[in-house]
Amino acid sequence: MPDQGDDRPIELAAAVAGVLPGARADLERLVRIPSIWADPARADDTRRSAEAVAALARDAGGRDVRIVAAEGGAPAVIAHWPAPPGTPTVLLYAHHDVQPTGGDDLWTSRPFEPTERNGRLYGRGAADDKAGVMTHLAVLRAYGGRPPVGVTLFVEGEEESGSPTLTTLLREYRDALTCDVIVIADSANAAVDVPALTTSLRGLVDVTIEVAMLERQAHSGVFGGPVGDALTALCRTLASLHDARGDVAVAGLVTATTGAPDPDPDTFRADAGVLPGVELIGTGSVAERSWLKPAVAVLGIDAPRTDEVANVLLPRARAVVSLRLAPGDDTAKAQRALAEHLEAHVPWGARVTVTPGRGVAEPISLDTSGVAYDAARRAFAEAYGTAVVESGLGGSIPFIAEFARTFPGAAVLVTGVGDPASRWHGIDESLHLEMFGRCVHAEALLLAELAARPSPVR
Repeated sequence: MPDQGDDRPIELAAAVAGVLPGARADLERLVRIPSIWADPARADDTRRSAEAVAALARDAGGRDVRIVAAEGGAPAVIAHWPAPPGTPTVLLYAHHDVQPTGGDDLWTSRPFEPTERNGRLYGRGAADDKAGVMTHLAVLRAYGGRPPVGVTLFVEGEEESGSPTLTTLLREYRDALTCDVIVIADSANAAVDVPALTTSLRGLVDVTIEVAMLERQAHSGVFGGPVGDALTALCRTLASLHDARGDVAVAGLVTATTGAPDPDPDTFRADAGVLPGVELIGTGSVAERSWLKPAVAVLGIDAPRTDEVANVLLPRARAVVSLRLAPGDDTAKAQRALAEHLEAHVPWGARVTVTPGRGVAEPISLDTSGVAYDAARRAFAEAYGTAVVESGLGGSIPFIAEFARTFPGAAVLVTGVGDPASRWHGIDESLHLEMFGRCVHAEALLLAELAARPSPVR
């Protein structure tokens, strides 16, 4: 690529178009590797995935390409492209591990056999987040392995498990990862033709509640009536988590408002898979309920299967309850509030034990001022042909707070490689292929924009 000149954007677009077929082919190869780090049986597959990413980084001109891991942690890849004199260094982050499939038989096509249908590539990890991995690598290929700024590629291997050893990795490899700008390709665009920068994320805590009422199982005919059962008591307790309108009823949690426009309601319902006639819950705008208000969900219950039931009163029952937190809330305080609410709403004097979970993610609001964000707004608008949307995200990305703490002088940009129809973590996850090309073009333009700014940049 030329270093300067009015034809540079045109030539960069052509270079991006030239590398996209190969990037898609390599994305499909990555999708075929079932890198589910959360499943111990897939540990070797996750290592094989890291080796594949490292090989791709070397082929894209990366130097000092390493596969690293903290003790007990998943393999991550670090690679470098040295900064030309006077230019900033950009850390490009993605992750190569994926979620479990949720049941292979529920997919329209095999989850680890990438399949194109109607312009979308289906497969586990096709969007989350192997598309992020290949976005970064495609950009580096478009520049012929000589990007206009310094680049450090960091591809993690345990994000879907909550990044438990990321803090250790950042501490051990701080010098190798030091940067001026961090680009995290692990979020979603507002639509396939509308780019987004995620500027706030909800936090996440969970607890396990166990309700006990009996020393042992009791015959439901002989004792039912005066004697209650633990599962019914648990259900009544869980029902207290929402009020009649569907708002979270746990006291003391942070909520906020926004002037952001709501998505089209029909599109929103379709993207979520809401059945006809089923109401949305809660109050406030959809944007507020999705980004800036708490949300609670029961993730699982230990109870007999319906085809294994007996006419007995159950002595004990357990459930895992997940709570999403609005930006500005405190994880420890919110987790205590959730536990206290559950303890206070167990009926009939049942014994209750609430155990805090380990899956904690802090809510975060990003500073969107400064040179890096201005550069991103210009780059994304040019690539997509429309202004970038700056929005919240209802999900949680725990490692963003870790990056912000470790590199407080770096600007953090969270970019989209999926769209609302990508079904991240769900059945039939997919990537819109035309949008993937725009993602690559936008990031390539971003590096060009940042190259024109003196180092350090924020």
